[in-house]
Amino acid sequence: MLNKYPLWKNLLVVLVLVLGCIYAAPNLYPPDPAIQIMPSRAGTDMSEDVLVKVRQTLEQRGIEYFGEEVRGSTVLMRLTSNDQQLPAKDALQRILGDSYVVALNLAPTTPDWLLNLGAGPMTMGLDLSGGVHFLMEVDMDDYLKSRVTNYREELRNRLREEQLRYRRIQIDGSTVRVSFVDADTRTTARAFFSRNYPEFTQTEVDGNDSSDLLLSITEAKVREFEDYAVKQNLTTIRNRVNELGVAEPLVQRQGRNRIVVELPGVQDTAEAKKILGKAANLEFRLEAEAGASRLATDEYNFRNEPFRSARLEKTLITTGDSVTNAQPGFDENGFPQVNISLDARGGAMMTQVTRKAVQRRMAVLFVERRPQTTYEVVDGVEVPKTIQVVDKSIISLATIQTTLGNSFRITGLQSGEASELALLLRAGALAAPMYFVEERTIGPSLGKENIEMGVNSVVLGLALVLVLMAVYYRTFGLVANVALLANIVFLIAMMSMIGATLTLPGIAGIVLTVGMAVDANVLIFSRIREELRAGRSPQQAIHEGYDRAFVTILDANITTLIVALILFGVGTGPVKGFAVTLSFGIIASMFTAITLTRAMINLIYGNRRVESLSIGGRV
Repeated sequence: MLNKYPLWKNLLVVLVLVLGCIYAAPNLYPPDPAIQIMPSRAGTDMSEDVLVKVRQTLEQRGIEYFGEEVRGSTVLMRLTSNDQQLPAKDALQRILGDSYVVALNLAPTTPDWLLNLGAGPMTMGLDLSGGVHFLMEVDMDDYLKSRVTNYREELRNRLREEQLRYRRIQIDGSTVRVSFVDADTRTTARAFFSRNYPEFTQTEVDGNDSSDLLLSITEAKVREFEDYAVKQNLTTIRNRVNELGVAEPLVQRQGRNRIVVELPGVQDTAEAKKILGKAANLEFRLEAEAGASRLATDEYNFRNEPFRSARLEKTLITTGDSVTNAQPGFDENGFPQVNISLDARGGAMMTQVTRKAVQRRMAVLFVERRPQTTYEVVDGVEVPKTIQVVDKSIISLATIQTTLGNSFRITGLQSGEASELALLLRAGALAAPMYFVEERTIGPSLGKENIEMGVNSVVLGLALVLVLMAVYYRTFGLVANVALLANIVFLIAMMSMIGATLTLPGIAGIVLTVGMAVDANVLIFSRIREELRAGRSPQQAIHEGYDRAFVTILDANITTLIVALILFGVGTGPVKGFAVTLSFGIIASMFTAITLTRAMINLIYGNRRVESLSIGGRV
């Protein structure tokens, strides 16, 4: 029978409509402006004293708050107005100092029943919610210098093992200069370096009393070092951004040695820079033996026990740069431990040192370079000043039970320390120093204006299309209008389900989708008119109109979808946002313009005798 869907297909259309409404519904609940407070040092719980200070500070400044939420080490204070976020943040940061991170945030208000169904609102991009944009560059010169310096101790040990006599090893930038006692030894060393250190190019230099060999890092190895440094820094920065609790941050590589960071909802560039630019690393050192010279040792406090200290040798075994993996676990007695994996070079150094240090204790030293804010009075006004502070503290000191290699375990940890240590080893350090080359701030008021303009453009475009379709196509136009509204609901639902970020170009994609969504219906309705003019009955005209227009609609939408996918693949930032909404809009319009409108037309005209169609125009 013409123009009648089976029951299962009608039920499927209804089910899709219901699911679309459910997963689009969370966007009807806008988030509350909030302030998030958490300790600068991970693993520290939020104390009641700090909570009292937070409440008192907000009350003294006349800042209204509600919905205080404490989750472990983090507290979230909901505010009644976006305008109060910055004053609240400034007041709390000054009271709490550098021991705590105070960040702007948006607290969700989605009902629990929607969250239990896995539904959540779209997140707003930087241009809609406001925030900060950073362009950071990896200091490759400093990083390469440090990597080459690490070769010095290694080459000393290897040359001694090979019994190759040398006078001295000097570092000059990215070049290692090794002075040998004679030319024959240098020749033998060249063969040794060729076999074991292919990352060096070798150049012979004759001095007055020595035969020197210059070892220079190859361009391929430099690129390898750069890729490692940027990738490791990307991982570290992402972890640090996650600690801020920022909704949908953007952290991605740009070019050879730069990283772009965008933090929606964060307004204080100084605070964000403090978190992102914090440089930290790990060092493995042996505990100093009794009677060791004070000149060859240093004393450090324990990270979690500041009144406890230990003396460590100045000579490094290896650093956190050599750690490839670290996972918390338990030993055979059920005590916490951390399973460590090192790269080849780090494993070789660890084996060499620990072979002679069984039953001695090895320390893991956490080295942190962080900016610290102080205030100076200039012309009667307090002006913040940032200075760099280097902190070194012991996070583990355990006895070496046997010779260690690429894989070993750290024991003697307290409950909870194993997980923290594993996290620090995996991604707690920047592989290379970084500096900020660009920073921009987008205020929340600008984001609000962008949202209002974007919403107004969608509403205006939608209203014009709805009026035009209703006037020109009458009943069929009203059906198309219902499908158009459903198309927007489906588009929002799909973006919410995958956690996509809505940007201003994304809103432009929605506006374009509004126009494209009715294009398919225009083709179908025009085809139905042609069939009626050709003498077809109303039922046959509807059937032929949908069937014959389908191929044209499919071709047009597939080509547009391919372009959108290309834009998403090669584009960045705003271009991706536009491509996402355009792609989802095309997919949604294929369903609403063909399947949904056909189902409604079938309900109106199907399975009964029809003399004429309310489709407008002259037929």
